[in-house]
Formats: sequence, structure tokens, C-alpha cells
Amino acid sequence: MPSALPIADPAPLDGILPERAGLGAGQRNLGVYLHVPYCRVRCGYCDFNTYTASELGGHKREDYAGQAVSELRFARGVLDASGVQERQASTVFFGGGTPTILPVADLAAMLAGVRDAIGVAPDAEITTEANPDSVDQRYLEGLSASGFTRVSFGMQSAMPHVLATLERTHDPARIPLVVGWAKQAGLEVSLDLIYNTPGESLDDWRRSLEHALAQEPDHLSAYSLIVEDGTKLARQIRKGQVAQPDDELAADQYELADALLSEAGYQWYEVSNWGRPDARGDHRSRHNLAYWQGHDWWGVGPGAHSHVGGVRWWNVKHPAAYADRVLAGLSPAAGRETLDDETRRIERVMLGTRVRDGLDTSELTAAGRRAVAGLIADGLVNAEAALRGRVVLTLRGRLLADAVVRALLD
Repeated sequence: MPSALPIADPAPLDGILPERAGLGAGQRNLGVYLHVPYCRVRCGYCDFNTYTASELGGHKREDYAGQAVSELRFARGVLDASGVQERQASTVFFGGGTPTILPVADLAAMLAGVRDAIGVAPDAEITTEANPDSVDQRYLEGLSASGFTRVSFGMQSAMPHVLATLERTHDPARIPLVVGWAKQAGLEVSLDLIYNTPGESLDDWRRSLEHALAQEPDHLSAYSLIVEDGTKLARQIRKGQVAQPDDELAADQYELADALLSEAGYQWYEVSNWGRPDARGDHRSRHNLAYWQGHDWWGVGPGAHSHVGGVRWWNVKHPAAYADRVLAGLSPAAGRETLDDETRRIERVMLGTRVRDGLDTSELTAAGRRAVAGLIADGLVNAEAALRGRVVLTLRGRLLADAVVRALLD
């Protein structure tokens, strides 16, 4: 089942934000995240807030688009009443779950809701996640016609036995089909991969990377499998039914990914993400970069998280409870927290260190700045960038990013 919500302060039913949330809003981008909490089946490694048909308890998927639009209208009222400067959304991202389990008309209606309530910038990046077996050519054409600019396919692996361990349902042979259809529809394409799955060899991972690169996606993400407590996979590992992931193999797999992607012309811009620059741009995910750079976003839907000006909140998790709140004109937030200045600085260090542009050393304490020299000596931080006042990770530093952050914050 999905993980528990954080423990924090109660959220007001009117959703009104403290005055500090609006300070400097004009210098930050605003993104909108729409969470679609439905999946056909639950993958054994997943602890996201998703529900299969048997877990919905009377909630109907066909009603969800209207409920999401209701929250978008509520968001407009909250931002106005809280004195937060009006901004159009620079990015819109549909995640899940499986957003494309809904009819394309529902996704189009939610996107229209963003346009009506928040506004969408003319050059906005508008993305949906999709499973390879949840779309066909007509669906992808419908996304493009509705204003979507980008699709992110959950490929995960090209190896059937790896997909079986992850309990993914698609056939690897479908990847070239959906990528080709998306490109024909004029959509940018991202492929998501997972490495260090139990039973996956280095050669398996190489073959998955080669299969992904053969499709020439604009963007590629590669995430190391994390075994989350409470998942089916965690129980299988605990019982000895599935092997424990191997950290040393994971490092080898990451280095292989970076080598093959670099050779193919992709540039890393965040520890787990690469874009392929061309005449149309660098193809970084602008929406995800906004998270790492501390911009604002409103998260719509059950369990969705939001952040505006150092105020963070998260919605109730079950779709039925969410529907009750938004249809009553109340905030769906289950809790929220207001971050103090030091906590926000720590988060800027934690997130900024992960991106290729690096972290300005002005964000560090005196002790943190002194730690940079040792990190350079250990081959974890780029010396030339450090002389320019930026902390930029080397390849070895990316492998040990958490250790770098601890050293900078100690």
C-alpha cells in the first residue's frame, strides 16, 4: 500500500497561505502537477499513492477530471486571497499512477482547467507519464492536439525477466512503436529506466540502455531501484524469495549508463537525468528542474504535494476522501509546514548539489566552504568549478552525492 503521509501542522480548510508565501513570487516559476492515482495493477516495488479498481471503495475514475478541475479553481482563489502574485504555469506535469489509464478527453479537460484557472505560458512544457501498453497512436495524437508537448514512457527495462521482477506488464517490443507514434504526433519523448533490479546483470542493463538509445529519445532518466518498506518487493527480499539489490553493481550500472549516454550525445543535468541537445533545445525536464531549484508548484489530486514560497502541504490520500473535500469547496490538504530560513537553505544545498549547474558556495556555511577542498581532493567535486564559486559533482561525486551533501552540511 502507499506510504503514510508526513506528520505536520493541520492545514486550514480555506487553504489560505501565510503572508511569507507570496514574498518574491515574481522571481519564481509556477508549475502545476496533476496526480492521477489509478493503475491497472500495482507493481511490487511501488509505494506511490495509487489505487487499483478494487481499492477505490465506490470512487469512480470517470468523475476524477471534474474533481481535479474543482481543485484548480480552489487553487486560483487561494493564491488570490493569499496575495501571491499571479503567474502563468511554466510547466504542467501529469503523473501517477498511470495518467493515460484515463481517456485522453479527461486529460484534455484537466489541462483546460489549468488554462482557465491558473493560465499556461505560451512556451510551457506540458508532460504526461504513460505506460507503453496504455496508449496507442490515436491516443498520442489526441494528447498533441490537446496541447501536450511531451510524453514520458515508463520503459524500465528491455529484458523480460527484469520486467517480470518489477511486475511491469508491457512487452519491450512495444517501445519502438509508442516512441515512433509519439514523435509522429510532434511530442518530445522521455524514457524512464530502472537499474539494480534483483537478477539484472550488467549485460542486461547494457542491453536495456542500447534498446532505449536506439529509439533516440529526447530525454532519458535512469533511477536505481529503491526497496521501500511495506512493498511486496520488500517482503519478498525479507523472505529470501528475491535477492537483495547489489550496491557495487548499481555503481557499475550507473557508470555504464553515463558512458553510453555521453557517447550518444546526451548530457547529464541532474544525477539521474540526461537530455540530448539539438536545434530544438537541451530537452531537460523543466518541470523536474523546478523542484530541484526550489520554485513553486501546486499539486492537484489525492496525496499530491505542493510548495509555494517555503510553505509545503500535501493532500489527503484516498480518492474518495479527496472528492469529498473538493466537492465541498474545502482544501483537500491533510497537513502542511512552513519552512524556516535555515531549513530552506539546507534544502537548497541538498537539491542544488544534484544538478549539473551546481550549487553557489554562498549557500554554504564557513564550515561547508572549508569542506569543499577535501571533496576536491577526494575526486568528488570539480576543482575548476569550485574556483568559480560553484559546487559541481564529478562522476564519482554523483555516485556518492549523499555523502557530498553530508560533508557540506556537517
